Amino acid sequence: MSFVWPWAFIFIPLGIWVFYQKSRCGSLNVPSLSLWKDADGGRGRYLFMVPLLFAIGAVLLIFALARPQAGSEQSVDVKEGIAIEMLVDVSSSMDMNLSAADGSASRSRMEVAKELVVHFIQGDGDQLAGRPSDLIGLITFARYADTRSPLTSGHEALAQIVKNLEIQERPNEDGTAYGDALALAAARLRHLDELKYSSSKDVADDVASKVIILLTDGENNSGKHLPEEAGGLAKEWGIKIYAISLGDSQGDSGSYDNLNDSERVLDHIARETGGIFRQANDYESLQAVYQEIGQLERTKIKTRQLNKVQEWFWLPLVLGLTCWLTALTLDATWLRTAP
Repeated sequence: MSFVWPWAFIFIPLGIWVFYQKSRCGSLNVPSLSLWKDADGGRGRYLFMVPLLFAIGAVLLIFALARPQAGSEQSVDVKEGIAIEMLVDVSSSMDMNLSAADGSASRSRMEVAKELVVHFIQGDGDQLAGRPSDLIGLITFARYADTRSPLTSGHEALAQIVKNLEIQERPNEDGTAYGDALALAAARLRHLDELKYSSSKDVADDVASKVIILLTDGENNSGKHLPEEAGGLAKEWGIKIYAISLGDSQGDSGSYDNLNDSERVLDHIARETGGIFRQANDYESLQAVYQEIGQLERTKIKTRQLNKVQEWFWLPLVLGLTCWLTALTLDATWLRTAP
């Protein structure tokens, strides 16, 4: 219990002094009350109640004036998650095998990509911690860009969608249109604040940043939007692009001169938006890239102190007024005294 205005209690000793001074005035000393003991029907013994009720009421009103409050403090962790659009190439070239650095059996680019995207989302218990506090969407592309999952916190369902991805085998739909995929992802992230995701309230109280992670193994050769055009939109809307080139290239992604033309485009749009470009040629190198991105884009957790305050001034106020009303009623009726 605390008081907003504790200085109000100075009126208590002042009231006691006034009450004492008033009680000394207007009295008449007589040698005996025996002649009047039955004159008031026994009411005299209760005359103390009127001043007592006035005094109690005054003390209670002073307590109300001091404004008592009862409150509690609570610490709440507020998560500032990240909105991430995962872009995965499903063109026919993703069916090619990747070399295995440890000498194990090689697997297709598609199988490696799917496994590590799932690990990036859910974690693998070792290198990748997962993204439990983030909104994640999935867009795949070959000749056309398709939204496989909107931004969601339902990571179990999203991971299952990733596991079920298949390479585009229709010749009329084969190609690589990551320019369109980037434009689609940037537009979805731009309008994130206008969308109402019921699940997002359970995961992130606020979106700290918006990110696109692009995984492709070829150059943009289809679609309506050039990668540079889509990258410009992402830059304008404050969205970072992390680009990954998956293939057999052994070049140094930190050296611009060693990149081929398609990789230079990816490097350019990544740098322009504040992201990074990396090359991966096997499972381990792709895992390292996702781990690096995970370290760069961390969910922020802030602790807020919440003070819950309840006002209790009304209780002494009601009791004090009740005491005064009762005293006034008694003084005007049953305990009325002659002047």
